[in-house]
Amino acid sequence: MAQKTTLVTGATDGIGFHTALELASVGHRVLVHGRTTAKAQAAVEKLQGQDPKGAFTAVAGDLSSLAGVRQLAGEVTASTGTLQVLLNNAGVFMKQKALSPDGFEMTFQVNHLSHMALTHALMPLLRAAGGDGGRVVNVSSVAHMRGSVDLENLRAEKGFEGYTAYAMSKLCNVLFTTEFSRRIPSKEVCAYALHPGVIATKLLRTGFGMGGSPDVASGAATSVYLATSTEVTGISGRYYADGQEAPMAPHAADPKAAKALWDTCETLLGIQGGW
Repeated sequence: MAQKTTLVTGATDGIGFHTALELASVGHRVLVHGRTTAKAQAAVEKLQGQDPKGAFTAVAGDLSSLAGVRQLAGEVTASTGTLQVLLNNAGVFMKQKALSPDGFEMTFQVNHLSHMALTHALMPLLRAAGGDGGRVVNVSSVAHMRGSVDLENLRAEKGFEGYTAYAMSKLCNVLFTTEFSRRIPSKEVCAYALHPGVIATKLLRTGFGMGGSPDVASGAATSVYLATSTEVTGISGRYYADGQEAPMAPHAADPKAAKALWDTCETLLGIQGGW
């Protein structure tokens, strides 16, 4: 059986690092993403120290800018001819208002818009996955249930509050997943969204000022399940928690809201010609 290749964004620490480690342990070749080449390579060396037999490759690109997305997509494309799994894991929680180099509120840019751009750029590789098709795994959060999408505040024009921006971005992850499933045939590429659990990561400490489960590896479990399990083959547009399908917020399943977000982001990204 051909070795599967998976890209994990935000894989230099926390849940992303353990996701990369677990995927390598079951035979995946893992593209380990970091904001810089130095950070990505340092993570690869640490991963190889824990799993000397694991197949890890460093790739870099700062998701706070679309230029960084293009860099990352280029490095991934140069590294592999096919991509079975794109695991959109990287995320930020901003306490203070900040705009990205592209002019968007930073939480929205990193957590959603850049990942949508990356997914679009890598669709040819995902479609070339063969077998049961490619998979896009979007790490959302239970916080999506308290989120609302304000398409008139993507540049924080109306003001900024950290949790509001974070919850909105996590809702965007789920809306992107459901709309993806409507537009892309599941036999080609499936998309899933998930809540990883309340885990004591840097994001949780920085953004929420709280702890959580110290078992960071458990936060990777649902991501690994969706990247590898035959139980979800051909199933697209669902939300998962604790390794099983879970109810998403009713407004996350709203097809009108999902379409509006998708169309707006396509315009912002200059995507033409579909997916």
